[in-house]
Amino acid sequence: MTMRVFERIGRMLRADAHGMMDQMEERSLVLRQHLREAEIEVARKRTSIEALDEERRDLREEGQRLESQVASLDADVELARSGDDPELARYAIRRLIPKKVALQKLFARAAELDVRRARSVERLEVQEVQLDELHPRVRANLARCEADGLPFETSDSVTDEEIELELLRRRTMDVSGGSTGTGAGVGRPAEEGR
Repeated sequence: MTMRVFERIGRMLRADAHGMMDQMEERSLVLRQHLREAEIEVARKRTSIEALDEERRDLREEGQRLESQVASLDADVELARSGDDPELARYAIRRLIPKKVALQKLFARAAELDVRRARSVERLEVQEVQLDELHPRVRANLARCEADGLPFETSDSVTDEEIELELLRRRTMDVSGGSTGTGAGVGRPAEEGR
């Protein structure tokens, strides 16, 4: 009888230890997963900025081509006017006006891309700093968790909820294109939100 009691106590202790280890591993995995998601988000933003840069290069090339055409058509209009041929001048103007309109639209699009790129770069810089600050904290918490053999619950730790909130903020900023605010709260360390 006494042996069975000790066996039961031994099983309960082993089950408790296994449960604690499972809980520790689960939290470690969740923290690592959230860190990976943050890294993926930063990489996605870098790719987005590269795409904006490529579109800006394409617009610049198209702008140079249109400017060349506008200059050529302007010269044709002046030549037709100096030769006293109003029909030829009208023909050249008819071709010139759509090119000028297209050039103005292109300049407006380029300005819009510049603003979007500047906002994206600003957000990316903030997120890169936050990610750089997060890496050592995560490593320290994981090391502390493994060393102590206990789940991490210190005041310096980043909770799953804080990580989720930060990801939601960033997704909201991306969806809205940053037009709903100046990014307030994105640069705020997680401790201030408590």
